[in-house]
Amino acid sequence: MTERETAAGPELAVWAALDRVRDPEILRPITELGMVEDVSVDAAGHAEVSILLTIAGCPAARRIEADTLAAAESAPAVASAHVTVGVMSPAKRRAFTERVRGPGGVRPQQFGPDSLTRVITVTSGKGGVGKSSLTAGLAVALADQGLSVGLIDADVFGFSIPGILGLSRDGAVTQPTRVDDMILPPVAHGVKVISIGMFLGDADPRTTAVSWRGPMLHRTIEQFLRDVWFGDLDVLLLDLPPGTGDIAISVGQLLPNAEVLVVTTPQEAAADVAVRSALVARQTGQRVIGVVENMAGLTQPDGSVIDVFGSGGGALVAARLSDEEHGDVPLLGSVPLSPTFRERGDAGDPAVLSDPADPAAAAVISVARAIAARGRGLAGRALGLSV
Repeated sequence: MTERETAAGPELAVWAALDRVRDPEILRPITELGMVEDVSVDAAGHAEVSILLTIAGCPAARRIEADTLAAAESAPAVASAHVTVGVMSPAKRRAFTERVRGPGGVRPQQFGPDSLTRVITVTSGKGGVGKSSLTAGLAVALADQGLSVGLIDADVFGFSIPGILGLSRDGAVTQPTRVDDMILPPVAHGVKVISIGMFLGDADPRTTAVSWRGPMLHRTIEQFLRDVWFGDLDVLLLDLPPGTGDIAISVGQLLPNAEVLVVTTPQEAAADVAVRSALVARQTGQRVIGVVENMAGLTQPDGSVIDVFGSGGGALVAARLSDEEHGDVPLLGSVPLSPTFRERGDAGDPAVLSDPADPAAAAVISVARAIAARGRGLAGRALGLSV
């Protein structure tokens, strides 16, 4: 029998309170993950709680300890509490991995054709169109709507997602937690995030360049999809590098059932290249679900609008991608230029949360709602149910 099964009275109340403490990386209760080793409450109402972390130096250690202490102190009949923190033995880590991954702790194909997760790749064709800022904003906005969201920064050469989401500060990037061969992604603003920038060791990402060729790039994306444990997601977003190169082709091979969101600026030159990136995605079987026009007009204090990059590029891309074979590709939104949106991203504090009334943030939130409302068809997919 487990410690909980033999508990009674105040001790059982503490266990119940600990059910509210979630591992910040896996987002499941620590009681469910086997991280609570022992609970005792003496006659004076002092509670002693022993918890086990997966590894020494776990980046979430302080938060888990603080949340555990607060939960224990909130339990009925508890006057004070103390938390002892230890580290799991190899056997307990194996049991932890099985609880997370399922029986055997095997590495499944998380986002295969039968997955219920919507996989959306965000592509742009050319660089400098604000694709990463838009992808990060969409991920945070979707999470704020109550969805479980993951984000893969697949722009290996130009990774910027950690900084935009506040996971990179003063040259230090938040590291993922490794439990044996399982990688747990950090969580920022409710989004589970992985990026090559998290695997550079002590190198400063501001002064470090990744210089890899095709096979290495393919293995990196494959490892992100296989070894990084995202758990049950409603949506997985991939921020692709600009262009139609190795990574775009690899993602098409690994995720042929993914949906594609095309980002362009209003100018015609960007629109032309954006169309090409969508056509490459279609060649691998992916479906284009919409276009977002970024860096649209800049609103002046007097209410007038300056079209810095021209106008009409988003509608042009949507029209060129719409045909009888593939149906109508909608323009999901036009995101205006906004100094506030840019400043919040540079500070790692997405405007969709910190300043949702900002015109650019409001436009991104609107696009996120349109994506969420669209849903994903389940025809032909195994739902994992039995009767």
